[in-house]
Formats: sequence, structure tokens, C-alpha cells
Amino acid sequence: MWTHILGFTALPHVGGIVGSLYTRTEVSTWYKTLKKPAWCPPNRVIPIAWTTLYTSMGYGSYLIWKDVGGFTSAAAVPLGLYGAQLALNWAFTPIFFGAHNLKLALVESVILSGTVAATMVSWYPINKTATLLMVPYLMWLTLASSLSYCIWRDNPDKEE
Repeated sequence: MWTHILGFTALPHVGGIVGSLYTRTEVSTWYKTLKKPAWCPPNRVIPIAWTTLYTSMGYGSYLIWKDVGGFTSAAAVPLGLYGAQLALNWAFTPIFFGAHNLKLALVESVILSGTVAATMVSWYPINKTATLLMVPYLMWLTLASSLSYCIWRDNPDKEE
């Protein structure tokens, strides 16, 4: 049981670790030159937020997996949507920080938010706690999508 909990909880962090390879150099160079709104979170908050969010969503996915009896046909939609949103989550960093494609990053973040909402809807009848564990993530994505919009709007010359 503990190995499943640890595995599901650790999985989302894989994308965060890979994504940090992009952000490590870009935050202090390219990202620093972007015009950002006054309400933009400080850089030091971002890793703390993502560690918390990845851990919460990972544990939520474990609860769903457990409650549907593993990788069964009942898991196809809720865990399929979860996997899709996780892939979209992991794709944002290379698009934004790697390719510097602000418009595509904005579109991707909106699609990601919709996929997370769909994941939550599919989880709710299975496990309400798992669904609630996704609420801070959706709230953060709302902030991130708003930030992406402002950065795209205010930096037309920074897109490559």
C-alpha cells in the first residue's frame, strides 16, 4: 500500500523536476525581462506552491485509483483525464520557458484548466476528498492563466 501511495504522490513531481531544467536558467534571464503585473507571485513562492500542488494531486489520484479498484475499466475516464491534465501541466514549462511561445502557453494553460475541471467532475462521485485536493490546483491555474494572459498581452516583442 505505501509503495502505491508514494508512487502516485511522486509521479507529478517528475514533470516539475524536468521543468526545472528549463526554468533554472530562464527565470534569471529571459523571464526577468518580461513585463509582469504587480500581483505576480515572487519567484521564491513558485517551487513551494508546485511542490504542494503536485503532492496533493498525486495523493488525490491515488485515492481515485484505490476507490475504483486499480487500473480497471472504471478508472479509464477519471485517471485518463488525470493523465491528460498531467501531460498538459508538464508541457507548459517547455512551451513558455523553453520556446518562449507566450500565446501558445496561454492557450495551453486555458486548456489545462478545463481538463483539470473535467478531472474534478469525474472524480467527485468517486471520492470527494480527492476532488477537494484538486481545488487549490485549479485556483492556482486560474492565477497562472491570468498571469499568462497579462504577460502575453504586455510583451508582444518578447515572443520568439
